[in-house]
Amino acid sequence: MARMQLGQKHVTEQAIDNWKQQHGYDLPLLWNPGAVAEKRVTDTIFYQKSVGLFLFRFGSSDSGRNIGADIKERALPSLAVALPTLCVGLLVDISFALLMILFRQSYLDRVGTVVCVVLMSISSLFYIIGGQFVISKLLRLVPISGYDDGFAAAKFLILPVLIGAFSGIGSGVRWYRTLFLEEVGKDYVRTARAKGLTETQTLFRHVLKNTMIPILTGVVVVLPTLFMGSLIMESFFSIPGLGSYTIDAITSQDFAIVRAMVFLGSVLYVIGLLLTDISYTLVDPRVRLS
Repeated sequence: MARMQLGQKHVTEQAIDNWKQQHGYDLPLLWNPGAVAEKRVTDTIFYQKSVGLFLFRFGSSDSGRNIGADIKERALPSLAVALPTLCVGLLVDISFALLMILFRQSYLDRVGTVVCVVLMSISSLFYIIGGQFVISKLLRLVPISGYDDGFAAAKFLILPVLIGAFSGIGSGVRWYRTLFLEEVGKDYVRTARAKGLTETQTLFRHVLKNTMIPILTGVVVVLPTLFMGSLIMESFFSIPGLGSYTIDAITSQDFAIVRAMVFLGSVLYVIGLLLTDISYTLVDPRVRLS
């Protein structure tokens, strides 16, 4: 880290030692045998750099800014982009997948599958750059980038939300189509048809309901990204969220911020997994927490 932050081709050992002493990396990692009493534990890199994270005391960045305050300030812009993107993407993906299942083995289903594969093969950068060029530069419908406070931010969020939802259509529709296709071949679906239910009624009343567990799994697991933000999306659209905050920290080699964001992302991911298990009990009465 010292060589990276000093940014010199030929870094002397004295310069590295000075950097370590200045940033507190000259201490032992876990145990300090040269100290006495509790300082054997407290005078270590792990205690001074990482223990505070478990109490959500993120400390200060290398530039002196309060990391906790920055996270609180930037969480809302990240949420303002990610939450609508998730909702719009989920609605579009499930709707198109149900439509393809309704007309399965037809021309529409085959064309839809090919289109999904093509959309999956295109990089997200292409969607971002292409969307900015066509919608913002040529058509001038919305600003190309930026952010504002309150409801004035809506005009800056339209383009990243649309691009985020559209870029995930290929993989999302294919995944939901696979789930629904597996369900429509089961016995309870044939029983529903035998009782006189139409194909549309069968899909919405039975198939969609019985695929809620894998759908919830996919949704709840990505909940941490709602707060952590999208690294690429926020950087391209100049949105002051946690994603761009992390990118800026990596670029400026501010290891205190990077360490805090990695820890926060890990905690949110674990919380997402716990919420996934809890959500199973809400959609399937056979599942119990024990």
